[in-house]
Amino acid sequence: MGAVNQFVMGWSDWWKLAEWFLVLSAFSVGGPLILLPEMRRFLVVDQGWITDEQVAASVALAQSAPGPNVLFVALLGWNVGINAGSYWVAFIVAATTMICIMLPCSVILYCTAQWVQKNSHRRSVRAFKQGMSPVVVPMLIASGWTLATAGTTLNDWPLWALSAGTVFLVLWGKIPLVLLIAIGGVLGATGCLSL
Repeated sequence: MGAVNQFVMGWSDWWKLAEWFLVLSAFSVGGPLILLPEMRRFLVVDQGWITDEQVAASVALAQSAPGPNVLFVALLGWNVGINAGSYWVAFIVAATTMICIMLPCSVILYCTAQWVQKNSHRRSVRAFKQGMSPVVVPMLIASGWTLATAGTTLNDWPLWALSAGTVFLVLWGKIPLVLLIAIGGVLGATGCLSL
């Protein structure tokens, strides 16, 4: 997708944004990164507020920075606000997306953690915890696919080769992930991957 034209966020847009992130928060089992395909669909495809490149850059920056990985949600909001016209709007949108993605899941987690702690001996609780892995892992793979295909085509073979090589090196487990991130950053910054 190309550049997003500047737009003005009306009250209905603010409500749609807040409502969507509140709903997503309730389903963020395994962390917000598993919801990246849905966030991308809403922000890029449905609303046209940001580009695929902005989604990929937001996630890459948040993952390489110290702190929780949920920061990419604030960066997505920041990009929506910048495209809507100003730094103040960007700050407010970033704060709105973070509050909306954090509030419901935090309340749900607090309540369920206490219940699970009291009932950890129950067979149903143990079965639920074991059954979540087969659900979360494919969702993480879908998030990876969303990032891998953001703004690329099959002709972008250097990016695909780097992605395949990185997957191999991560599975091999002998090279620190921070080093792989640094190598990818250097290759991107120097333009070695641009066609």
